[in-house]
Amino acid sequence: VQLQACGGGFVQPGGCLRLSCVGVGFTLDYYVIGWFRQAPGKEREGVSYISAMSGLRTHYADPVKGRFTISRDNAKNTVYLQMNNLKPEDAAVYYCATDRRLHSNIESNWYRSDEYDSWGQGTEVTVSS
Repeated sequence: VQLQACGGGFVQPGGCLRLSCVGVGFTLDYYVIGWFRQAPGKEREGVSYISAMSGLRTHYADPVKGRFTISRDNAKNTVYLQMNNLKPEDAAVYYCATDRRLHSNIESNWYRSDEYDSWGQGTEVTVSS
């Protein structure tokens, strides 16, 4: 199970970015995906979560609710994180992660990084004027 995160970059406050998390060498459909971020000097924090298969269940951290949207396109083996109205405090390295167990039951603790055992390499988001 290998994940690749991409789509980060530089954006001004109020701007938007779309991050992608691609499954490499395996079918992403069957796995839950979490997005996390880590800013310099801060702990890694959960940003969003999407359930496996149809992705009907999603969760968001309070600071991003109403601004970020997680979705999945199983035909493209990709999970997206659409980030709108970005703020300077959103600047961080963003990671996608999964629990390699099929029928994962981590949803109630989706925001805990220790529930995930496979991580992408991270993509940096910079928000500055």
